[in-house]
Amino acid sequence: MAVDSQVNFTVDGRDVVVDDDGSSLLEVLRDRVGVRGAKDGCSPQGQCGCCTVLVDGAPRVACVTPIKRVAGRAITTIDGLATADRWAGAFCASGASQCGFCTPGIIVRLDALRAGGAAEGDVDKVERALLAHLCRCTGWRTILDAWQSFALAELPERDFDAAARRAELEGGVPQHVGPEVSLGRGGFADDSAPVDALVAVPDGAGGWAVGETLDEARRTSAKTQGRRTTVDVRHPLDVPAGDWAVTLQTAWVEPAYLETDASWCVPGGEPSTPLANGGAFGGKVGSPVMAAARELANRHGRAVRVLLSREDTVRLGAKRPPIAAGVQRDGSGMVRVARTPGIAQAIAGYAPALTVEEVDVSGPPTSMALRAAGWAEAAVLLAGARGDLAPVTAPNGAVAEALVDDRGVRVRVSAGDPLDEVVLRSFCVGAAHMALGWVSSEGIAVDDSGEPLDLTIRSFGVLRAVDTPPITVEIDDDGSTPRNGSDAVFAAVAAATWVAQGCPPSFPSRRSLR
Repeated sequence: MAVDSQVNFTVDGRDVVVDDDGSSLLEVLRDRVGVRGAKDGCSPQGQCGCCTVLVDGAPRVACVTPIKRVAGRAITTIDGLATADRWAGAFCASGASQCGFCTPGIIVRLDALRAGGAAEGDVDKVERALLAHLCRCTGWRTILDAWQSFALAELPERDFDAAARRAELEGGVPQHVGPEVSLGRGGFADDSAPVDALVAVPDGAGGWAVGETLDEARRTSAKTQGRRTTVDVRHPLDVPAGDWAVTLQTAWVEPAYLETDASWCVPGGEPSTPLANGGAFGGKVGSPVMAAARELANRHGRAVRVLLSREDTVRLGAKRPPIAAGVQRDGSGMVRVARTPGIAQAIAGYAPALTVEEVDVSGPPTSMALRAAGWAEAAVLLAGARGDLAPVTAPNGAVAEALVDDRGVRVRVSAGDPLDEVVLRSFCVGAAHMALGWVSSEGIAVDDSGEPLDLTIRSFGVLRAVDTPPITVEIDDDGSTPRNGSDAVFAAVAAATWVAQGCPPSFPSRRSLR
């Protein structure tokens, strides 16, 4: 690409001069300046907020800001924010960060809001500010807690080793816990890649387009910008014929993890894992990026970064298996489900009176690795058929109760020794948020050939902060062996939400929660 001129600006107080080749501010920050606090969750959609920085003190989404627009201006990233450590303490104390991918951008925006005069009690202003962001892990409420605790002089001490053990139980993979995580320093795969590595992205034909830079690789692949379709979400399976007490159809649901799949490898080395600091709710278990990084590094004799765009993750990533079911009051019935290894056993193991029929469906890949797949659907169906909300006992023995009404969501969970109540509560609030969205708002459109049509992060239906009701979590410590508790909470809140809404016949119900 031709270079017309150079652009001068400052980044965190440091003078920077770069060629103006049409790149975005985000790409320049991450790949030329080496500042990786700003994250790429949707570039260049400008919809997730993970790349938020301050431009002359005002929040701006870096992935849609051309580099020429910041000529002569001062850029402040999370790494140069004077109050970053204080925010990190507040976020850690409230559990407002899990993987820590979305929180650097959120902290930058909240700091600007506070600098503009917003006070601890201005929660409505915070919720509106968070409209520029998406967070999948925390369920928003803990972020609001962090906003209100920012002014505290002292924050409680924690055993971060115990906290990390609880996070691993909840997330399924090792996960760091500590103040630095909310600043984006949890060890994400792409953050640790060598600056001189080649970059590879899917070429749209089953292979990989490789370039010296991300921009070059994407131009080689002829990347198509994602869009939100006007096609309605559809339910791919028909409810079995019968005289049922309740029926339910679910749609294709995107896991919507914020850190898109990434890996890098040197020739003859071991590729970095896309699960470096978060489990992605099971959505990355079958990711192709590690194998590609190893093969491409060996082929080119150089380090290679392999990156999926947001559009790639939607097209290639696994979805929750959709179902269509009818159930009688006694718990008997029939469930049709998109064919997925292990799904029939998960449903029947939780609800033996349900007959399971697996059906071949044209659509994106599905996976049993996604949170509580199969047995959560069974728990929801049984609660709807009974018309009451008995405690939900997960296959691992964790127990959760939930009540959803006009006062919000109230959860009680027993998952053995909590190890760290802040982390357990954070994951349970996040699971409740995910369950609310699954029932009420989440789903993507898929065409008749099985191709996802909704490719923007805002089209997935993830509940925004302003849409999320208050969520309170009570933790029972029975002293037993620690085990995952947030999956039980997910199932219990989904069941309680469905029953509270009158058991509508399909997810998403499109019913407001606030």
